[in-house]
Amino acid sequence: MERTTELSSAEEGVSKVLERGRLLQEEASSLTTRWTRDADVLSQQAVALLSDITSLQADINNASEKDEITQPVAQKVEEELYKLQKMMYDGDTASLLPSKANGYFLRMLLGSVNVRATRKDGRYKVKEEYNAYRDRTAVMFLAFPVILLILKNQVWNGCFPALPVQIYQSWLLFFYTSLALRENILRVNGSDIRPWWVYHHYCAMLMALVSLTWGIQGHPSCTRKQQGVRLFLGWAVMQGVAMLLQNRYQRQRLYTRIALGKAGRMDVVWGETAGVKGQLWVLYPLLFILQGFQFFIGLLLLRTAVLEVSFEWQVVACGLLLIIMAVGNFANTVATLVAKAKIKAKMKKKGKQMLHRMTSKKVS
Repeated sequence: MERTTELSSAEEGVSKVLERGRLLQEEASSLTTRWTRDADVLSQQAVALLSDITSLQADINNASEKDEITQPVAQKVEEELYKLQKMMYDGDTASLLPSKANGYFLRMLLGSVNVRATRKDGRYKVKEEYNAYRDRTAVMFLAFPVILLILKNQVWNGCFPALPVQIYQSWLLFFYTSLALRENILRVNGSDIRPWWVYHHYCAMLMALVSLTWGIQGHPSCTRKQQGVRLFLGWAVMQGVAMLLQNRYQRQRLYTRIALGKAGRMDVVWGETAGVKGQLWVLYPLLFILQGFQFFIGLLLLRTAVLEVSFEWQVVACGLLLIIMAVGNFANTVATLVAKAKIKAKMKKKGKQMLHRMTSKKVS
C-alpha cells in the first residue's frame, strides 16, 4: 500500500514537471514570435530613419553650396546628424539594421553561421579582443625574427636550419589567418576596416603557406640560398616596430575621436596604411621605407628567378606577392594622406568663407 502511494506521488510530481515544461515552452515560443514581430517593425523604422538622414545630409550640402543657409548652421546640423547616425550604428539599434553578408572567407571557414552580435556589449567585446590580440602578437612579430637573426650569427654559424624558419612561417600563417578571420567578423559587426587591409592579410597568408614548401637548404652557398630569408626577417623587424608604434599612438587618437563623436565605437586602427596627426614625421616615413623595402625584396626574388639556371617556383610566387602587397600598401597610404589633405582644405575653405561673410557684414 505504501509502495502504491509512493508511485502515485512520483507520477503526480512528474506530471506537474512535464506540464510546467510545456507551459514554459509555449510562453518562450510566444515571446520569440512577439520579439521577431516587434524587431521587424523597428528594423523598418531604423532603415527608414537612416534613409532620411542621408537625404537630409545631401539637402544640407546642396543648400550650403548655394548659400541658402550659413556655414555655421550647416556645420552644426551636419554634426548633429552625424552623431545621430553614429548613435544608431553603435547602440542597440545596430542589431536592427541590415548586416553585411558573410564574405567568402567566413563562409569557407565557418559556413553560413551568423557571426553578428545582437547586443552592443557583445560587439564591443569583439573589438576589444581584436585590439588585445594585436597588442600581444605585435610583440611576437618583432621578437620572432630578432631571435632568429641572433641565433643565426651566434649559434648556427651564419646559416638558418630549416625547422626554425618553418616554425616561424607556420606562426605567420596562423597569425594572418586569425587576423583575417577577426577582421571579417568585425566588418560584419559594423567596423570600418578598409577592404585592402583584409586583402593584404589574404596575400600574407598565401605567402606564408608558399614559404612553408620552400626549401632553404641544399645549395653549396647558404648565403646565396638564404639571402631572401635574411632580407625578409630584416623587413619583419621593421614591420614589428611599426606595428608597436601604431598600436600605441593610433589607438589613443582613435579613443579621442570616439569621445569627440568623430568616430564610431566599432572603428579600429587600419594597420600599415593608416596614420594620424602628430605621427607624420615618424610613422609615415617608416611606412614608406617599409613599403619600399618590401618592394625591393620582391624584385630581388624575381631577379633571382631570372638569373638562376634552376629555380624554385616559390621564389616567383613570393616575389610577386611581396610586390602586390607593397604596391597596395603604398596606394592606400597615399590615399589616406590625400583624404586628410582634402579634409584640411575643406575646413580652411569654410573658415575663409565665414571670415569673408563676417567682414562683409561689418563693412555693410
